[in-house]
Amino acid sequence: MKKYWHVIGIGVQNNLTYRFNFLARTLFGFIPLTAILLLWRTIYAGKGGDETVGGFTLAQMTSYYLLVTIVDALTAVNEDDWQIATDIKDGNISQFLLKPMDYLWFRFCLFLSGRATYLTMAFIPITIVILCLRHFFVLPADGVTLIAFVLSVIMTALLQFLVSYTMATLAFWVMEVSTFIFILYAFEYIASGHMFPLDILPPVVEKALYFTPFPYQLYMPVGIYLGKVQGPELITRLATQAGWVMVAYCFARIAWARGIKKYSAAGG
Repeated sequence: MKKYWHVIGIGVQNNLTYRFNFLARTLFGFIPLTAILLLWRTIYAGKGGDETVGGFTLAQMTSYYLLVTIVDALTAVNEDDWQIATDIKDGNISQFLLKPMDYLWFRFCLFLSGRATYLTMAFIPITIVILCLRHFFVLPADGVTLIAFVLSVIMTALLQFLVSYTMATLAFWVMEVSTFIFILYAFEYIASGHMFPLDILPPVVEKALYFTPFPYQLYMPVGIYLGKVQGPELITRLATQAGWVMVAYCFARIAWARGIKKYSAAGG
């Protein structure tokens, strides 16, 4: 276990070398957030102050996108899939076949260090935005909701990482994985609730999406926080999210095991 803590420490140090990039990415990330919040305020203004859209009030909609920004900062994969694919193609994984270190957990430690560094850089800007919009920000209903939210965020991070890891292992079979990654991200951006709340979709489409892992990669923790997922449904959704994490973990292990059989140790 000590060796993995050491990897996290090295990852944090490496990421701090590029701390300005993290800060710049955070600041420029608020540009689309500001634009979409202004868009929704215009929509609500046209419908009247008491109107709702998809069951969301203006305050809830504003909170939704603020929470999406926070959850994204905590869980989003930042070039990890590209780095994993590069390690495979360049033969850098050869060293892990000879050392007592699991490559999946090695990459997960680097993922954690990247999220920790990014959150450190983004903490002050995000806090300032929340304070500026505090009149619209909705707090969780109770302690149970907050605990469920934290648990869901953890599983969201695991699912994000494992899906990206599995996608990156395609590098064992194809020379260029960028097309597959872009297709996945494009669909995930919409189906995970990043672009808009899934509640505003037609019921049939929304229900169909819950048979995929995408809503559990972002919308789930946000929906819990805002009280959109409660009671028995909350337990069911959390159990389903945990199930998807286990499925993603199994796929990651299987893809790696089969990929290693095709791997030729070139480079490294």
